[in-house]
Amino acid sequence: MQSTLLGQPLQRTTVSGNTEIHFTRGGQGAPLVFVHGGMGDWSSWAPQWDAFTPHFRCTTYSRRYSSPNRNPLVGADHSVLAEAQDLVQLLGQWCDRPAVLVGTSYGAYTALQAALVAPQRVRALAITEPPVLPFADEVPGGQAARLQFQREVLDPATEAFRRGDPDQAVSMLTDGINGLGQGEAGTPEGRARRLRNALAMQALCLSADPYPALDRDALQALRLPILLTHGDRTQAIHQATTRALSRHLPLARVVRVTDSGHGVHRDNPQAFNTLVLDFLRTV
Repeated sequence: MQSTLLGQPLQRTTVSGNTEIHFTRGGQGAPLVFVHGGMGDWSSWAPQWDAFTPHFRCTTYSRRYSSPNRNPLVGADHSVLAEAQDLVQLLGQWCDRPAVLVGTSYGAYTALQAALVAPQRVRALAITEPPVLPFADEVPGGQAARLQFQREVLDPATEAFRRGDPDQAVSMLTDGINGLGQGEAGTPEGRARRLRNALAMQALCLSADPYPALDRDALQALRLPILLTHGDRTQAIHQATTRALSRHLPLARVVRVTDSGHGVHRDNPQAFNTLVLDFLRTV
């Protein structure tokens, strides 16, 4: 999809010392930050840009291991905890008041953790299917879905990364997370973007604890407007984690979006954009 987003110049900043982050900004109004998923980057939000920039001062960025950032992979403990610290620092740089965070998948996970550690920087959350995998065990069928996802997707992808085959790892992750041939994820353009962002998933696959449980008490106490969306044809693991997470977010509005899988904002952008903008008008 073509968008004015694609014509915006990329800027560069740093967090946590010398960790570089590329981003672009546009629009006017209250601050809103888009946070992309595991194999996405700053350009992942092209389907949203023209719909949101008339109403918000929007920023979209590439998380630390996504293109075109050139951060070397260090350590074996990368997780949402580090990603959220990056985001909190970025909010301090970009926003003079609390911001709306719109995130999908691992970006939604990141946005949610950022809200837990720095609620004063967040005005509202619109999040899609955060993969808080340990929560899956809390709902019927969830543990079986998590173990199957680990066995059939995460473990083989990790082994592919270890033997130096990112193409195979990305292919396994794309099909396992989104479903075989599902939506934009199954297109040549979608696979190309995921391959150029393979390092982001490699960092998670090689981490000792890539999907930590979030603080359940802090989630229950979160008093922010929250929209939690999920696709009507998403994978079993995402159904389980979303259902479990919703139990820990008593104030969240939970909405199932038709004709979409894990990538709701890409699969059905018109419905997603309308839903999120209507939600934000109420806050």
